Amino acid sequence: MDPVIVVGAGPVGLTLSLALAARGVPSVLLDEGPGTEEVRLARTVVLREDTADLVERLGATGMEKDGLRWSGWRSMRRKQLVRDVPLGADAGDTGSGEPDASPLPAPLHIPQHALASALRAAVAAQPLVTTAQLSRVDTLEQDGDGVTVHTKGADPTWWRGSYLVGCDGARSTVRKLLDIRFPGRTAVERHAVAALRAELPWPGQAVLHRQPPWRGGGAEINARPLPDGIWRLDWLLPPRGDLVTPDALVARIRDTLAGWCGETPPYELLDTGVHTLHHRLARRWRVRRAFLAGDAAHLLGALGTQGLDEGIRDAENLAWKLAHAWHHGGADPLLDSYQAERRAAVASRLRAADQSLPILRGGGGLRALVPGAARGHDTLLADGHLGCGALGAPPSYSHSPLAPPHAEAHTAVGTPPGAPVADVRVTAPDGTAVRLRERLGQGRPLVILVAPGTGVWDRRHWLTAGVMPRLVEAVEALPSPAELLVTESYPGASAHTVLLVRPDGHLVAAFAGVRPAELLTAARAALGGSAGAGAGPEAEDTGSGPGSGSGSGSAEDGEGGREGAARTPGPRDRVHADRTAGIN
Repeated sequence: MDPVIVVGAGPVGLTLSLALAARGVPSVLLDEGPGTEEVRLARTVVLREDTADLVERLGATGMEKDGLRWSGWRSMRRKQLVRDVPLGADAGDTGSGEPDASPLPAPLHIPQHALASALRAAVAAQPLVTTAQLSRVDTLEQDGDGVTVHTKGADPTWWRGSYLVGCDGARSTVRKLLDIRFPGRTAVERHAVAALRAELPWPGQAVLHRQPPWRGGGAEINARPLPDGIWRLDWLLPPRGDLVTPDALVARIRDTLAGWCGETPPYELLDTGVHTLHHRLARRWRVRRAFLAGDAAHLLGALGTQGLDEGIRDAENLAWKLAHAWHHGGADPLLDSYQAERRAAVASRLRAADQSLPILRGGGGLRALVPGAARGHDTLLADGHLGCGALGAPPSYSHSPLAPPHAEAHTAVGTPPGAPVADVRVTAPDGTAVRLRERLGQGRPLVILVAPGTGVWDRRHWLTAGVMPRLVEAVEALPSPAELLVTESYPGASAHTVLLVRPDGHLVAAFAGVRPAELLTAARAALGGSAGAGAGPEAEDTGSGPGSGSGSGSAEDGEGGREGAARTPGPRDRVHADRTAGIN
């Protein structure tokens, strides 16, 4: 079968190619650039604990050296400390999901060029990924068996793939070629940004300072630490303010450092910029065999929401579904669920931001209906930065088309169906003891038995003890190979509870005991193969519409062209076999 074509070699495209390779699927990564990264310390990203773990599992090493996991979050208003939250890597064991759980998981703050470089190094070591640099797509065509694209450059080439994913950014060529509209809001927020080396009073802690008391401080300042004493500082700017001149930015830096330290300490200015945030959401994320992911599908970022973090979630969600389709075929409902789940999750995030902006940024509206306590507003602002609440919590796919029908054998645990499972410690039948998250990313569902006291079991007899023989037989009967694991405990679960977990770590269902028939039904649903696992409201039109085209349309302003019919490749699409296979 032809490889998957991934258009765009930013962090999302690189992650997707690596995630496909981890599941045994080859890909062709079409990189418009030369394969190098521009060093910009003022352009950083924040990864939640689970997404940071994902890219590390995929082979991106050295991120702990280039990035920093915050030790705490400090929020201030004028001269008052509003909130001081400890952050730590062990919070995943709590399973509480509450914003004030202590400690919360520590996000990873890292320069984007360092993240991309680590991912590129992992791709270079992956034999299932073929990279083509200086390759810009200008034509995309689909038929019943695959996708054909043409790239222009020094060596114009036709490429043939089984599927295609556009990870080519906010001005996505793939999205335009598919005639998909990209409506939304322009310049939702503007920030002046500076990266500098200095000693601030809160080493290792991120700081959000609202309404700082010194002149020229503006409405809000955010300070996020990096290794080696480097900080990224962001000043919220008026929506339609004047241009930020170098002199004005230096004045902001000096006043801010003096306000925090009593006087302006020595500092080294490393990089500056102005960051404008837009909110947009593509109308469709799947057109037959072509998909969108990352900034090509959505733009967000106001109030601490993290666009790249969401893009990596896109890649994780889509990779295991494409891998199943690539290996087994016949997976349209499963592929439809990508749009249904991920578009709905990002749309919910954007709605939460749009509802919160009038409260937090003034201008009347909802603000008049909400108590004006600084702590209440601070909670909203902190949610996006800390990965809590509607602005930041990991998505739950409770209304997914892959959700199984309710059965009497289902039981409630600390994780609701569709939500990410708690990262408990698990043991495989061979005796290997690891974190649950370490078993994800291999394209296999997980079946987990909650069995207190397993620490004293003789592992040589696991498969023949208690309920294990019946559970082993039930797992072997599932429609897709699954891994059987055992855990001492799981939040909210009683002994002999059985959990079915998707390859991306979301709970399908929990059962009171070993229920082979119900387990089989739920597994079939999770693979898009049972009644009730249809396309869902967000994906109901994904199986038809424009397959391709070289027409442009104005997708950038949300006024895309007409969605037309698919084109079938003509005689010029007969290309050399080596190019068709994506190998050069």
